[in-house]
Amino acid sequence: MLSESGLPVIEATSFVSPKWVPQMADQVEVMKGISKKPGVSYPVLTPNLKGFQAALKAGASEVAIFGAASELFSKKNINCSVEESLQRFEEVMKAAKEAAVPVRGYVSCVVGCPYEGQVAPEKVAHVAKRLYSMGCYEISLGDTIGVGTPGSMTKMLEAVTKEVPVSALAVHCHDTYGQALANILIALQMGISVVDSSVAGLGGCPYAQGASGNVATEDVVYMLHGLGIKTGVDLSKLMDAGAFICRTINRKTSSKVAQATCKL
Repeated sequence: MLSESGLPVIEATSFVSPKWVPQMADQVEVMKGISKKPGVSYPVLTPNLKGFQAALKAGASEVAIFGAASELFSKKNINCSVEESLQRFEEVMKAAKEAAVPVRGYVSCVVGCPYEGQVAPEKVAHVAKRLYSMGCYEISLGDTIGVGTPGSMTKMLEAVTKEVPVSALAVHCHDTYGQALANILIALQMGISVVDSSVAGLGGCPYAQGASGNVATEDVVYMLHGLGIKTGVDLSKLMDAGAFICRTINRKTSSKVAQATCKL
């Protein structure tokens, strides 16, 4: 349904250890079950070489690696220090280059961390620069716990854009404190044109208690259309996908646009 809505990229699943994240244990079945639409890419998350190899075997043609700007979050989330995580990613990058598979890089906790509090913009810039120089074609900057505000977002982006070209950056905003759209608008004004989002605002993070899902795709698209930006996305088809998944998993949508439309 998301493919039919005109979204160019749909992150399909995550090849993490089912022991640590049991929700993702069906990764291979999900990959097999997708009817892929030409021109749409279906990347998957791979934390290490083992995950990368499993993803390739399951038919993935693009992957994403995910590091963090915070030491404690890195330890909790992928069980190693920031430096160790970067070394692991070197292995994945090498294998990906050999297999001609494009790799996207994520940096988690770009403004705040559930364990460390505020994260210095210079730390984020350092990790982003390392991932970019390793060969990631795009670096997605994640406000994993949604504590960012337009002020902290601006400072962080100013630091990162000194090290990585703005054309290679994306933002990934969670809406825990209701600041995601404001933060995305700041990123757009600074020249960033790729935004990660989640239909119906689903998700969260098992290692960031209380963090809500990524900003709702419906709300981002509504805002972009209101700014006169052509997204190529059909909002009504997107809303149908959101309504379908909320019914299926028996959960209320987090999309303000979907809530407003229901009331109308």
